[in-house]
Amino acid sequence: MAGELEEGLRAGAAELGLALTDAQVAQLLAYQALIQKWTQVYNLTAVRDPQEMLTHHLLDSLAAVAPLRRQTGGQPVRLLDVGSGAGLPGAVFAICCPEVDVSCVDTVAKKAAFIQQVAVSLKLPNLRGVHARVENLTGPFDVVSSRAFASLADFVNWSDGALGQGGVWLAMKGKHPADEIAALPAGVGVFHVEQLSVPGLGADRCIVWLRRT
Repeated sequence: MAGELEEGLRAGAAELGLALTDAQVAQLLAYQALIQKWTQVYNLTAVRDPQEMLTHHLLDSLAAVAPLRRQTGGQPVRLLDVGSGAGLPGAVFAICCPEVDVSCVDTVAKKAAFIQQVAVSLKLPNLRGVHARVENLTGPFDVVSSRAFASLADFVNWSDGALGQGGVWLAMKGKHPADEIAALPAGVGVFHVEQLSVPGLGADRCIVWLRRT
């Protein structure tokens, strides 16, 4: 099974145009194994099949890595991943982008503790788990990300205090959320909706990029 997973991960990464090092591939597989192990006790994710986990979690998060790099120009930035749960996409960003300093915030203490465990186990100095409500965090963060977390309006309202001057929001969504975009508060605008194609996942995916106007 491990060989199949590695093969699937490498093929998916290649399809996404990501050049992962052997060390990063090993870290991503070790990360998925940690999710599986912890999920037996703490129910981190509803997805339990390893192949499904690879597609729905790892590759889905990896699809946002190249867009993030394009947006940041590969510069060192601080990123806050909101409602991070098992660390998706935050932990994946931390593994693939060593220059990005990633804080994963979740209101569930066990989930924040899991992220801390991932950081220690995989020796990721640029990853930390934060047990808090995002409304109570102050940044400044250059990028605030979320994946299937809340409506766009709630996401930007709750995390506004954490986003630094000139920062951007990265919201991973399913199909194009026209209704949510229409309901955004004044002062926040969408500057790009980026369609994603996740290898092995026959579903609509996009990133909605937002900033203060």
